[in-house]
Amino acid sequence: MSTVDDEAFSHAVTAALMFLPGDRQATPEEVEKATDMAISVVGLKGMTVDRELLAKSLEAKTNVYQEDSAALHNSEGHVPWLADAKGDRDWAFWDRYNRYLKTVVGMPPQVVRALDRSTEEVLGELEDPRRPGRWRRTGLVIGQVQSGKTGQYIGLATKAADAGYRLIVVFAGIHNDLRSQTQLRIDEGLLGFDTQYQLRSDQEGANRKIGVGAMSHVDQLPVASLTNSAEKGDFDRRTAAKANLPIGGFPIVLVVKKHRRIIDYLRTWVTEVHGEEDPQTGRKIVRDIPLFVIDDEADNASINTADPDSEPTKINEAIRKLVNSFDKASYVGYTATPFANIYVDSEADHDVLGEDLFPHSFIRALRAPSNYLGPERLFGLRVRDEDEDDIEPLPLVEHVTDTASWIPDKHKSSWVPSGDLPPSLRQAIHSFVLTCAARRARGQLHKHNSMLVHVTRFTAVQGHVRDQVDDYVRFLSESLRDRYGSASRTCLAELRALWDSDFVPTTEYFPVNEAERLSWDAVAEEIIPALLKFRVKAINGAAKDVLDYYENRHKGLSIIAVGGEKLSRGLTLEGLSVSYYLRASKTYDTLLQMGRWFGYRPGYEDLCRLYTTPALESAYAEITAATDELRRDVEEMSVLGLTPREFGLKVRTSSLGLAITAANKMRQGTRVRLSYSGELPETTIFNLQDGAPQKNLDNLRSFTGTLAGLSAPEVDPNSGSLTWKHVPPEIVAASFFDTYQTAKEAHRVRPKFIADYVRKCAAHGELTDWTVRVIGVKSRQLAGAVDIAGHSVALVTRQESGRKTAGRHTIKRVLSPKDESIDLDKSQKERALAATKKAAEGSKRRDGSPRNPTTATGTPLRFQRRPDQPLLLVYPLAPSESTDTTDQVPLVGFAVSFPFSERQIKTEYVVNDVWWKQGADLDIEEEDDE
Repeated sequence: MSTVDDEAFSHAVTAALMFLPGDRQATPEEVEKATDMAISVVGLKGMTVDRELLAKSLEAKTNVYQEDSAALHNSEGHVPWLADAKGDRDWAFWDRYNRYLKTVVGMPPQVVRALDRSTEEVLGELEDPRRPGRWRRTGLVIGQVQSGKTGQYIGLATKAADAGYRLIVVFAGIHNDLRSQTQLRIDEGLLGFDTQYQLRSDQEGANRKIGVGAMSHVDQLPVASLTNSAEKGDFDRRTAAKANLPIGGFPIVLVVKKHRRIIDYLRTWVTEVHGEEDPQTGRKIVRDIPLFVIDDEADNASINTADPDSEPTKINEAIRKLVNSFDKASYVGYTATPFANIYVDSEADHDVLGEDLFPHSFIRALRAPSNYLGPERLFGLRVRDEDEDDIEPLPLVEHVTDTASWIPDKHKSSWVPSGDLPPSLRQAIHSFVLTCAARRARGQLHKHNSMLVHVTRFTAVQGHVRDQVDDYVRFLSESLRDRYGSASRTCLAELRALWDSDFVPTTEYFPVNEAERLSWDAVAEEIIPALLKFRVKAINGAAKDVLDYYENRHKGLSIIAVGGEKLSRGLTLEGLSVSYYLRASKTYDTLLQMGRWFGYRPGYEDLCRLYTTPALESAYAEITAATDELRRDVEEMSVLGLTPREFGLKVRTSSLGLAITAANKMRQGTRVRLSYSGELPETTIFNLQDGAPQKNLDNLRSFTGTLAGLSAPEVDPNSGSLTWKHVPPEIVAASFFDTYQTAKEAHRVRPKFIADYVRKCAAHGELTDWTVRVIGVKSRQLAGAVDIAGHSVALVTRQESGRKTAGRHTIKRVLSPKDESIDLDKSQKERALAATKKAAEGSKRRDGSPRNPTTATGTPLRFQRRPDQPLLLVYPLAPSESTDTTDQVPLVGFAVSFPFSERQIKTEYVVNDVWWKQGADLDIEEEDDE
């Protein structure tokens, strides 16, 4: 296969994208036409490209999609503004970045459109920088590891600059190299100039344009930075003193490390220059300059890990002081591992520092594009949703079991790795050789290639490993270049065996095109050229090696990076294909952040490999399930239209002994064990599509027909409600829950899980004596009636939630609290009411009056149930007024009042304070159904 000239191919892709639709996915015919047009365009420049490769590249780009994000909102004190601002402001920074992503970076058009939408949604959550008075907004954006969060918040920063935010501060980790890497990305995407050579776009005698500034036919936009991309380019007093930059006329962007002194320097500088003394506090406050803070890796260092009764930690204190020094301030944290953030005390209110960094204003969960190689695809996911298929793991993980004598799991900083490299690490290096050679054979001649070796946290041990790996790479190179010796034949034979046994069948697993299915001869031809580019580097605080990807962007690097902590958060390894990872950790967030192998691997996904232990693979699979559940919780809360304060978050704990995050970040987290024991699952989200309402109505009629075959129902003369008693558990499980169809967004109410729970409890003699009640209401004229088991049952009405979504109907609650006690005997009701009153002692209503409940409800009621005494309440609901269907089928909702189990094994979670405070279920009341 002939290689492809990178420059010509890049020009062809850029040209082709100009001929594709910008507002939707392109059709195959449009891709073919754009391919022909692009070939003609580059032909005029004397360039040629392989038509098949170009067409496949465009097809891959146009097939990538990204689902919309989901969010919790709190509109208290917020004034909507963005719709009007779209027409009265110049969005030049965003327009420039948008063009850069499409034409220079080559990001798939649909992904750029999704980024446009998501950044607009986040910007709309912030306050209008032109709004007078004092205001503050705090939010959290949850992405995934290596999924493009930096590009997302750069897009947000460009729009913030366009909107009128005049001081934009980006907190970029706790290490110099991550700060430097982030600054370079800001230089390319927002500033448009190299900050190592100039501080502002209009600086006299300086013309070091890069990124968005280096594109043809772009305007020079007024913007400045007081930090630069050098390793020591962080903010300091000398920079501020000599800059003499007044803030307010145009945006000033700072990329600073999360270090207390640096943040304090920044606050002191800006308040001394632009602050006014507050007569009440004596502190200097900046009145008319809107501040926007982007906190990258917001779960790292920003969290207050001190005891709630003590003074906060220094970095947390410094960030809060900075934000509080401005009358107008917005703060947005970005993280892929939000476990620490959700345990921030939502009600912390320091006398001087004010509120903590809890995301009161919004929490938004971003979906990764379809071409993201993330935890779910790598480790698999058993989806807890009957409407979705499980995600099977890709065949990219190789088990490591031979390192105990080389580097034990537990070792000291003085450890010297014994003997030669273990066979598994030699094989991993062989895999990297083959990957680099295969990428060259596919035409990816000048792309970066990286291999990660992460086996220890100690820098001295990393140095020994680097030397051993470097020795082996040199041995390989010398052996393969000795064409007349036996060493060359032996090495080639080993590489050929690995190619045939691993790479060929793995590539067959992927939907790659024929041009990517390489012959051994094509790969073998590129092995020595690939190997000659290898460089082995130790990446840690003690090493002098640096990952100079940017300086070598035109020819490409091939790096084997041996490291630890510096490679475990934020720092990107360009073109990472092979990872050798043994570093155990006891927390979810640390393990996920160490997963540098997640991300985007266009054109070489099938060549990637992760070498790790079976125990670590199991840990990652478990973390994947826990994080998926957390994201689904956020999505469900979004559908219900809830705010961060209104709904609590929980994270499933590990069966393998892992912690969720560091103990000092979880002071506001409470460990609880949950199941349906003592719970009240109830439907609040209804699917209106695919005939689901009719199917559930048919299911209810079939179920009640079965019940009527056992016994006639008791008919309530007042409401028309139907009640069956002493119903066997299997009939409830099989005839109702097994066949009920819930909305996929209703992650907390899963009928098939309920059915499984019923069967498990019944096997232990629990949940054996069911009462089933189909609820009707007195008036039959308001919402109509439905025939159930030969009886006319008047439909119940329920108030819709604030958020309306096409294809779904959401209500605040299906249960009427008085219904939950209908099956209790007199003594149970008396005890339940007494317990409910006791639980309410000391609490108040929203109007400040003391609570004195007259109806037994919640956990106190369910505690009075016998283990064999569950209650199923079924509510035939009036159809949604917002649905545009013509048949207006009644909806079927349900609630189950479960007694506390004496036997059932529970799942353990750690919950934040918001979730915990809601546990009593006491502050939710509804009007009677009359």
